Amino acid sequence: MPDDEIMTLEEVAAYLKLKPQTIYTWAQEKRIPAAKLGKEWRFKRSVIDAWFNQHFDEKFDQIVKKTANNGNPD
Repeated sequence: MPDDEIMTLEEVAAYLKLKPQTIYTWAQEKRIPAAKLGKEWRFKRSVIDAWFNQHFDEKFDQIVKKTANNGNPD
């Protein structure tokens, strides 16, 4: 799969292992980077990868900080 590949809503849902309705809702709410062409949503794989990695890293950092704070007597 090339990084510059253009993906459909269904392809993004399968790629992220989510329901298409979730991706549709996120696209409408601008929670996931997407472009609407006519009535169809389109996604660029490299942008989805960057978006996912950013969110994954943020969540991971929150978990690490929470774990560190729970072990801290302060």
